[in-house]
Amino acid sequence: MNLYIGNLSYNVKESDLRNVMEEYGTVASVKLITDRETRRSKGFAFIEMPDDTEANNAIKQLNGAEYVGRSMVVKEALPKN
Repeated sequence: MNLYIGNLSYNVKESDLRNVMEEYGTVASVKLITDRETRRSKGFAFIEMPDDTEANNAIKQLNGAEYVGRSMVVKEALPKN
């Protein structure tokens, strides 16, 4: 399942996010979205978790949880229209 992680601090790195998500299961990939010109984080990321049960548990546990001073948004990523 592909997850959207939003409202992240601009200081969060991909490795930080991977460590948090691996507490809930296997993480296939982490992609922190950055600005093309400044290379600065845009405050959101996409995470691929192969096991849907683990991904749903991560959503339940982390959506609204505080991380680096901000309340995270964690939900299933929906494909672009």
